[in-house]
Amino acid sequence: MKIAFIGLGNMGGGMAANLAQAGHEVRAFDLAPTALARAEEAGCTAFTSVREAVDGVDAVVSMLPNGKIVDSVYRTDVIGVAPVSALLLDCSTIDVATAKAVGEAACSAGYEAVDAPVSGGIAAANAGTLTFMVGGSDEAFARAEPILAIMSKAVIHAGGAGAGQAAKICNNMALGIHMIGTTEAFAMAQKLGLDPQRFYEIISVSSGQSWSVTSYCPVPGVGPQSPADNGYKPGFAGALMLKDLGLAMEAAGTAGIDAEMGKRAFELYSAWVAAGNGDVDFSGIIQSL
Repeated sequence: MKIAFIGLGNMGGGMAANLAQAGHEVRAFDLAPTALARAEEAGCTAFTSVREAVDGVDAVVSMLPNGKIVDSVYRTDVIGVAPVSALLLDCSTIDVATAKAVGEAACSAGYEAVDAPVSGGIAAANAGTLTFMVGGSDEAFARAEPILAIMSKAVIHAGGAGAGQAAKICNNMALGIHMIGTTEAFAMAQKLGLDPQRFYEIISVSSGQSWSVTSYCPVPGVGPQSPADNGYKPGFAGALMLKDLGLAMEAAGTAGIDAEMGKRAFELYSAWVAAGNGDVDFSGIIQSL
């Protein structure tokens, strides 16, 4: 299959490499020459414009920074340029309204399209063990699933257009809340004289267990390997968690939901990132809490 991959950052680079390693012809584009060079080393073919990359492809996959860029790229350089038979898969994390608008624009032009944001950090992108939450029609999902399966451990159809983004921001709001609770619990346990490893052994099999505890423990030397064991190098950067919490607060406002815990997580990550920790893994917030 001939696949255009637009956006080769920390996540997109590994995703494109997995598609190439699976035998697909991956036509890669990014504004950064270094990202293009890495993609070529991974077996992709580099292109200097989106329009060139999407010419004659069977599918377009994008991993872009925000909704404004996604909207611009699709309306200007993908829709009406890629063959109408091409499947469009946007894996960026953006607001629900933009995801729906881009999907509707694509469908109006005759394309099948899905919004397919991911759960899992850089390591999962490189390893092909992401989770995809997919919004779109049954027909579009059926076409998207084999492509997404190459890059994932799970591909789940969340619902219609925009449902993938809704699932992602709800999931990551919960993750931000869980991580703050986990860091506070470990900090308090240490202050109360508990050994961190012994507390991990207890909480990991008790009612306080969560993914933030057992798969991504924020305490160095405790639990499975995590960014905490690598100086809090991301992983999933604090700036990205803040972005997702911001999208969640925007969605909560639109839906008329108070989301008090989400608001507090957003406030704490806002202050932490503003203090210069945007490039630190989001679990590193334990250092301030």
